This record gives sequence, C-alpha cells and structure tokens, in this order.
Amino acid sequence: MDLHTCLLFAGASVALFLVPGPDMLFLFGRTMAHGRRAGVWAALGINLGSYVHLCAAVTGLSALVLTSATAFAFVKYVGAAYLLFLGWQAFRSRAGFSTSAGRPAKRNAQHVWHGFLNDVLNPKVALFYLALLPQFITAGDPHSVRHLLSLGLIASAIGLVMSLAYVFLAEKLTRGLLRRPAIGRWVNRTMGALFVGLGLRLAVEKL
Repeated sequence: MDLHTCLLFAGASVALFLVPGPDMLFLFGRTMAHGRRAGVWAALGINLGSYVHLCAAVTGLSALVLTSATAFAFVKYVGAAYLLFLGWQAFRSRAGFSTSAGRPAKRNAQHVWHGFLNDVLNPKVALFYLALLPQFITAGDPHSVRHLLSLGLIASAIGLVMSLAYVFLAEKLTRGLLRRPAIGRWVNRTMGALFVGLGLRLAVEKL
C-alpha cells in the first residue's frame, strides 16, 4: 500500500467525518452542557468505539451483523433507543452552558462510556468501515489484514482529531452564548429534538 493510496483514503475519511451525525451532535451537546474537558473525554470514548468497529470489520463480524436481519435489527434498535434516551436527557436538562475545566474522575469515566456507546451503537459506523476500507485494498493482496488495520488506524486518528476540533468549536460557541443563559435551555431542547429525530430515523431506516 503506497502513500498515494493512504492520502486518498485520508481525504475520503475527512469528507465522511464532516457529514453531521450522532457523534458530532453528541460532542457538541456534551461540551456545551459540561465543558471542554467533558467533551475531550467523550471524544476519547468515541475513538475507542471506532476500534470496536474496525476489529469487527476486519474479523468479519460486521458483515455477519449486516447480513443477518435479526442481528442487524437488534443493533439498529438498541442504537435508536440510546439516541432517544440522549434526546430525553437533553429535554429534561435545565442546565445552561458550562466552561468548567474540572471534573471528578468518575464523571470523566462516564463521559468516556457515553461516547463509547454512542459510537458502538451506531450501525452506520460499521457500514463506513465495511464500505470504505475494501475500496483501498487490491484483490489478492497477501497482506490485506495488515493493510485494513493500517487504514482503520488512519481513519480512527482522523476521527479523533476532528472530534477534538468539534469540541473546541463547541466551547467557543458556548463562551459566546454565556451572556444569555436562557439560550442554554433552547439549545438543550434543540439538541434533544435532533437526537430524537436521529433516533427515529435510525429506527425506521433501511440501511
């Protein structure tokens, strides 16, 4: 696998990561509600989730899930339920914005876990790895597993960098809105509506 292939794959990954989805929305909501540190921990959790999808794709587990109607439906509905749960949490939250840097270890672990679940329970991430990775592997490549892992690591690294960029962008937006605390409630409701919308779309969508 040459440098040209790696650069093409990196460009395709960046383009796909720019498309708004549950992970991006989750990072914005978590950062605005709990501060930059919470957003960073959540980004690390999302990154850990990407390795689960990578390993599943390389070992064929994702293909098994996507070809089994029962297994795929289970993953899809669990993911949709989790998005609806996040929407419900956002709706009931009365907190405004936060830029607090300090968080106890237990709360940090919760942010990581929630980010991890948000990524792992999204079947579209599995589709990303299954659909994109094979496009950059030559048929009959004797080192295909190694090359798939290398490309997956590149995608995960790009995803982490972009997730952190979203966190810092969300923090800047939050600082600009801190002078109007009432806006925080409307942002929470908007985030809640978007999560609910994503959850319902995932539940009825045929991927």
